[in-house]
Amino acid sequence: MHRLSAVLILAMAFALVPNASTAQVASIDLQTIIDDAAPGSIIDLAPGTYTGGATINKSLTITGHGWPVIDGGGSGTVIEVSAPDVTIENVVIRASGASLDREDSGISVLAPRVTIRNNRFEDVLFGIFLRTAPDSLISNNIVGAKDVFIANRGDGIRLWESPGSIVEGNNIEGGRDTVFWFTDRVVVRNNEISDGRYGLHFMYSDGATIEGNILSSNSVGAFMMYSRDVTIANNVMAENSGPSGYGLGLKDMDNFTLSGNRFVSNRVGLYLDNSPSSAGSEGWILENLFAYNQIGASFLPAVKHNSFSGNTFIDNVEQVGITSSGRFSGNAWSVDGRGNYWSDFAGYDADGDGIGDVSYRVDDLYNTLTDKYPDLAFFNETPASMAIDLAAQMFPVLRPEPIIEDSHPLVTRPELAPVHSLNGGSGFGLLIASLLMLAGGAAVALLPSRRRHSSKGRTLA
Repeated sequence: MHRLSAVLILAMAFALVPNASTAQVASIDLQTIIDDAAPGSIIDLAPGTYTGGATINKSLTITGHGWPVIDGGGSGTVIEVSAPDVTIENVVIRASGASLDREDSGISVLAPRVTIRNNRFEDVLFGIFLRTAPDSLISNNIVGAKDVFIANRGDGIRLWESPGSIVEGNNIEGGRDTVFWFTDRVVVRNNEISDGRYGLHFMYSDGATIEGNILSSNSVGAFMMYSRDVTIANNVMAENSGPSGYGLGLKDMDNFTLSGNRFVSNRVGLYLDNSPSSAGSEGWILENLFAYNQIGASFLPAVKHNSFSGNTFIDNVEQVGITSSGRFSGNAWSVDGRGNYWSDFAGYDADGDGIGDVSYRVDDLYNTLTDKYPDLAFFNETPASMAIDLAAQMFPVLRPEPIIEDSHPLVTRPELAPVHSLNGGSGFGLLIASLLMLAGGAAVALLPSRRRHSSKGRTLA
């Protein structure tokens, strides 16, 4: 394999410019280095600044040491990849253009089996954009954004028709969305995504696996639409508090499984809209934590064919709610005689089998009214709301039909498996820890088990 060292290019630049100093030498033209490389070469970039706007049209590897900077000069896409089997690693990608119409990007890929790993993206509109780039790998990158209004930003990572790709271990902060469209069998694992609009946004992407991610402080943690056979496991979705504020929203999804996820301090932890949508399809919501959300889980009244078991609902203002009017039915709140844990369950377990001997019902009058008339939420936790609930308890004729009934409620909170470790982050684990410690002695079992390293070099346990 050929190896072309950019150190030699830099030396030639000094030789050709009389009395040159480091401060006087212009950036090195990356396109020239690429054009001079044979297919299959490893281009080893030394520290320095390289001119972007380059196209990689042959299979090769660009690797840096000492964080060389590839600078787009604020115009167009910094690197475009049009050949398969290209690797770009250990470099800083900086200063793309700012045109949403042209989709200016840090790296844009139009070929299969491309690897983009261990890079830093700064001042870019779109960070990494794969279009028709199947079986690619995006791993352990730090992706920033341009300092503009959020609607004018591009997506931190976007995949279009790139099935079989893996996106793992990335830290994405301040972009618009992280988008996966028409991308089947994608694996999205151990990423941290914060301060954006949609942490994850899926459409028409079947067979996806989403696991071990932390989606925090976005308008919406994740929203998934028009897909089937999706597994969403062991993710943290917290402090997503935009106008919708969903930790996770599912619309027209079929045959999905949610397990081991933490929905913490969102406006709505989980939102289901016509999911599942097809005859014979099911949804499984198992062993998840819903804690300190405004609404733990919210549904459109027509949602059916979901099974809930082993979930933990702790101190949500409203444990379960429905949007608009209508009778909510057709979902199972226990599986094989095992229901869910509810922090406000006031029943008992006389035989000590861990299952409550009376059903848990969500039937409080005030929350039923706020579901139908959301503006009434202004009175949450006021004497007015308490008086309404007290009246319903004293006069059963006022009590509404229960929204849900769990006939086998758990009296002991289930333990959750630890969330996968992440590299990268902003210390959000401290917030998760403080919120969960409020739940009592077993909270440690619910914490993400990981060490995090911020871009500023701090380490947080």
